[in-house]
Amino acid sequence: MTKTILSAALAALFAPAVFALSPFVVKDIRVEGVQRVEAGTVFNYLPIRIGDTVDDQRIAQALKALYATGFFRDVRIEAEGAVLVVQVDERPAIARISISGNDEFSNDVLLKGLKDAGIAEAQTFDRSVLDRVEQEIKQLYLTKSYYGVTVRTTASPLERNRVAINIEINEGQIATIKRIRIIGASAYSESKLLDLMNLGESGWFTWWNKRDRYSRQRLQGDLEEIRSWYLDHGYADFAIESSQVSITPDKRDVYITIGIREGVAYKFSNVKLAGDFLVPETELSKLVNIKPGEVYSRERLNEISRKLTDRLGNDGYAFANVNPIPELNREKREAAVTFFIDPGRRAYINRINISGNNKTQSEVIRREIRQMESAWYDRERVDRSKSRIERTGFFEEVTVDTDAVPGTSDQVDLNVKVKERPTGNLSVGVGYSQTEKVVLSGSVSQNNLFGTGNALTLQVTSGRVNQNLQLSYTNPYYTQDGVSRGFDLYQRKVDTGELAVGRYATRSQGGGVRFGVPVAEDDTVSFGLSYDKTDIGVFDDSPVKYRTFVQENGDTATTLLGNVGWSRDRRDSVIYPMRGTYQRIYTDVAIPVADLRYARVGYSIQSFFPMTERVALLMATELGAASGYGGKSLPFYKNYYAGGIGSVRGYRDSSLGDEVLDKYGNRTGESYGGARLATGSLELLFPMPGMKEKDRSMRLSTFLDAGQVWPKGEGMNLWEMRYSYGVAMSWASPIGPMKFSLGFPINKKEGDRTQKFQFQLGQIF
Repeated sequence: MTKTILSAALAALFAPAVFALSPFVVKDIRVEGVQRVEAGTVFNYLPIRIGDTVDDQRIAQALKALYATGFFRDVRIEAEGAVLVVQVDERPAIARISISGNDEFSNDVLLKGLKDAGIAEAQTFDRSVLDRVEQEIKQLYLTKSYYGVTVRTTASPLERNRVAINIEINEGQIATIKRIRIIGASAYSESKLLDLMNLGESGWFTWWNKRDRYSRQRLQGDLEEIRSWYLDHGYADFAIESSQVSITPDKRDVYITIGIREGVAYKFSNVKLAGDFLVPETELSKLVNIKPGEVYSRERLNEISRKLTDRLGNDGYAFANVNPIPELNREKREAAVTFFIDPGRRAYINRINISGNNKTQSEVIRREIRQMESAWYDRERVDRSKSRIERTGFFEEVTVDTDAVPGTSDQVDLNVKVKERPTGNLSVGVGYSQTEKVVLSGSVSQNNLFGTGNALTLQVTSGRVNQNLQLSYTNPYYTQDGVSRGFDLYQRKVDTGELAVGRYATRSQGGGVRFGVPVAEDDTVSFGLSYDKTDIGVFDDSPVKYRTFVQENGDTATTLLGNVGWSRDRRDSVIYPMRGTYQRIYTDVAIPVADLRYARVGYSIQSFFPMTERVALLMATELGAASGYGGKSLPFYKNYYAGGIGSVRGYRDSSLGDEVLDKYGNRTGESYGGARLATGSLELLFPMPGMKEKDRSMRLSTFLDAGQVWPKGEGMNLWEMRYSYGVAMSWASPIGPMKFSLGFPINKKEGDRTQKFQFQLGQIF
């Protein structure tokens, strides 16, 4: 039997054929030398099959294919008559990877980083893997400013052609920024420019915000911040000429030097439009609100470009492009800007495609879309559609984009892609507030019942003041026009013994129906009718007014209550608003077919004004008035109350207003509430320092509160209002919303009950 060795190494593939092989037909193929790799794997990669005619060229191709798999250190192919024998020498496999000496990163994080680089258990091993392991881990530590890190790797052979990789890490010390210098600044101080940067020199608080940890990406972002600052304040010739980073030999201190060239400050001389407008030029000109003499600003140019693009998009020009070109007059230090407008082609919507809704019915999404098929593309309607879909609360993420329809020049498809979030909730919880003390609560809710968008909630709350059992159902699209309809059934118990108000107890049962009619995109008119039966309990220490009401009207009262309201919601977010306004007007009237006859009317407004990208100013006001009619008095338990964390912080809950006196004329420390209400708040909202930009679970604020209630017959005397100031925090925690405030009364009067620190944990119904 004659054996012909066709190849022993890759180099032999390109060497002259010493062992010439006469072509032959393969009758069988045998694989030898495999240990972990299945023989079938070799057959899959081998480009030769039984029945093929092979020669030197085919054998060379087969060797290349098997080497390319990376599974083998050596491959040989021999011929024994008409049998092709494939002999392989497998590379060892990585059996396990062990890591020691790591504190900054967990094993899971390091192993994931290695896996992303193609190094993981069960992968093939060669000596170059050890170098790659060291480099990958060092790169990971460099992102955390560990410039002195050392990594030592060893490979230990195991049975069955396997190896164990051992990684020993010496993290060393964190390198911190000791000095940042900015050379070339004259228009602005170095300290001002340093304030623009995310990086910073080591200081008292850098252990918290980690500003002194250098990274190349953060430095590039800071350089762009400085560049944007100058370009937005007139310096159109500004340039960053150099940025140098040096590290001390002990790898512990970092020094950064930034060289800049400011140039001179420019002002706008004139602004004009050019190009193909296709919409009335007067409408476009109104959007260019730059006046000669204003300081040159790249931000203003970009803002106007967006407005012009959006305006063209509203008329169907989905691919409009607006390019502002400044012409600089360096002698006069003026900039003349021309906005070149290219509207592109006008497009209309071919189809609206919805994807990602595995549970939610497509109709629930489609009914929120304001852009119609076969209509001209309208950017404003597309943006509004996205906003309305997000407001449903059914989705974690909503993306809307367009694709050109192949074979057409004027059609696009609108693609709406959603990522669903859980909309059902089964919860049992414990809350605490200074008013309610310990509150036990439980609820079963589904805000997207069977994917229809309807909501069903059963809610139970048990506290020392309030106990509540309520069943609610809402269909937000009772009609195709968006009219909503809802039903409520409830049983409530109230005992004010823990509040700073005159003591009483009530037990109410009732139910009602409600409707909401959209009269505009952001406006809704609501109305409803409900029936309520309330049992009233008074005590020996209850105020005389309360006992008198029960004597005149009985201890059981029935009410047929009608309500009409209007609301307008133009906030950019319900959870974390930064801009926009929410207004509400409500009117409740007890219809004179039951025991009670009274009316309540109120108005509230919240306005958010963005001060920076993450800081907003909130201005809020609430007004209310109530009165009995038809010879009936206003039920005392329908009074307004003020004071506390949801009203005027720094004063005890529900403590403002006329004081309750005992039969001897002494103060009891309790309040009657009032038939008139006025409260207001000015609050600066900002994120918790150190929180990531996308983390919106926690918010801090400084506030100025004002408020008071007055009895029937007295006007709203603003001089009698109470004022307070302080700081507050709200947190959307995993167990429910939490609120904390530290308030300081400004004009405390004799008899006022104050409470500086106030908090509420968990959802209080």
